Amino acid sequence: MPDLEHALDALTGRVSSLREARAAYPSDLAPTLDAALAELDTAVELLAEAREQLSKGPRRQSGKKDGSQRELKLLRQVFRAFPVPVIVLDGGGMVRRINPETSRLLGSPDGYLVGRSFPLLVDVSRRAAFRSHLTAVLSTGQPAAFETRLAHQGRAHVVQLAMARLTMPGEPQQMVALVALPIEVQLPEPGRRRPEETDGTALLEAARRQDLLARMAALLLDEEALRQPVALPRATRLLAAEWSDWVVADLVRDGLPRRSVVMGPKNQPVSEVVRQVESSDPAGAQVVAQVLERGSGVVHEMVDDESLLGFCADGPVLTVMGAGSLLCVPIGRGDGVLTLVRTHDRPPFTLADLSVMQEVGLQLGMAVRAQHSFRSRSRAADALTASVVPRSLPDVPGYEAAAVYHPGASVGAEFYDVFPLPGGWGFALGGAAGKGEEAASVSAMVRGGLRVLSVWEREPDPVVRKVNEALVKQGTGLFVMAVAGFVSGRRIRMSSAGHHPAALVQPDGYVRFTAGGGVPLGIAAEAETCTEEITLGVGETMVLYSEGLISSRNERGEPYGEDRLADVLSRCAGQAPSAMVKAIEADRNAFSGGQVWDEIVVLALRGI
Repeated sequence: MPDLEHALDALTGRVSSLREARAAYPSDLAPTLDAALAELDTAVELLAEAREQLSKGPRRQSGKKDGSQRELKLLRQVFRAFPVPVIVLDGGGMVRRINPETSRLLGSPDGYLVGRSFPLLVDVSRRAAFRSHLTAVLSTGQPAAFETRLAHQGRAHVVQLAMARLTMPGEPQQMVALVALPIEVQLPEPGRRRPEETDGTALLEAARRQDLLARMAALLLDEEALRQPVALPRATRLLAAEWSDWVVADLVRDGLPRRSVVMGPKNQPVSEVVRQVESSDPAGAQVVAQVLERGSGVVHEMVDDESLLGFCADGPVLTVMGAGSLLCVPIGRGDGVLTLVRTHDRPPFTLADLSVMQEVGLQLGMAVRAQHSFRSRSRAADALTASVVPRSLPDVPGYEAAAVYHPGASVGAEFYDVFPLPGGWGFALGGAAGKGEEAASVSAMVRGGLRVLSVWEREPDPVVRKVNEALVKQGTGLFVMAVAGFVSGRRIRMSSAGHHPAALVQPDGYVRFTAGGGVPLGIAAEAETCTEEITLGVGETMVLYSEGLISSRNERGEPYGEDRLADVLSRCAGQAPSAMVKAIEADRNAFSGGQVWDEIVVLALRGI
């Protein structure tokens, strides 16, 4: 043992000299490398000699217990003091022992790798070869040398591994001793400190996580993220850009997780790999099922089981990704699963990362649900709008027609319509006093009633009265301002129920208004309407408009009003109805700064 200790001290000194030579002559590493390989052989011989000396010692007996303990203590000291990285593996490749030099090389705490699979540190392209070498050494007892790349905790080293079979006292199976010597070294920049040594690193990381949550919230609360299905792709792009090499989002549909988004690394051609990950079935992924079942996230600082994320055409998905660390959290409350994967070249995910990603998953789940709700309500609003506004205006013989419709801040209740009648044409315009789906449905009922009943009546007033009777019996509690008219040749007969008067624009620019008036529908069983008949000559235009236009306000709170409308119409005299409604729309936008609170409807009919 004294000879062994002396040889070990000498080896330590020579390895220290080699380190100094490497630092002093970084551009000329070949001689240093040759000498280091020779020292590696010496280290292997010393390990073999130590094993042989121990095997020759007396077997453990009750009377010699103290001597055996001293020998084991000495062996542990030799192992810990060895100046090169030494790893002891069992037959399955699991790490059983590492010395401090190994921890220093790989950047992991003492004992962190014990119990983990060593092949997961090996470069993906060489894992199969490494396992073959490991098996050969165990079965034949012949040492082997193997060059590979080790990656862990964001560090990567190309190393030469010396592998030898090892029989350890008290172990039922044979082990393999690895001695790792770096042959590619990246020297740190002068004066640069390692990340774990930097002052305030924990504080900076905490600030970085808070910044992520703030940016994610702003992204998901954006109006476009509610109107369009962009929340999930945007969120995964943000995470892939700064937090992970791979981001996979699986949403639950029909009770099963379905792959929705896959974001891969941007610095390498991985299009084929991305397609394989996209095509793999998340329902067969163990970690996805676990997160969905438990409703909580998991983090694997070091991936031990490469089948956790299922399989694709080339084998385990995590193997194809080159996964080193994995984090998986639920999206919302059972809405899906968000999976982040980092390769061996990057620092692993931590429990702090898991905590912040749990919050990201909750935010993303709320955004996905809000988007679904918003789109459902938008479809309902579109359906309601379609029920109160025609897709296009029909051609009315002897007239030119145009209309403009602007939805308000919420589902409104304005409507307009132009429809054929026996011997002529009919039109209607109005709106329920209120907002939302109920008001819109009442307006749709009134519009439909005016259109249908007009087929059996020769005048618009009986139609308006019958619709009022039906509305009162429905008991909606809402009243509707409406105007209906029948067009026959140049003659237009109208019935108004509390609606604004129509504007009549002469070819010379003179503007006058009809009577309008009456009582809105739905207030009393006996309708109080105002009837009127006009003759619209060639070049004359009749303009009908909604309450939303007249009540629009500017920044000082002043209403748009009928006087301003008359001024715009006067300037548009002689123009086509399409140009006239566009001019009204532009003037109103300029007046109110583009703000629209209530629906705006304008319908123009010009004699030709």
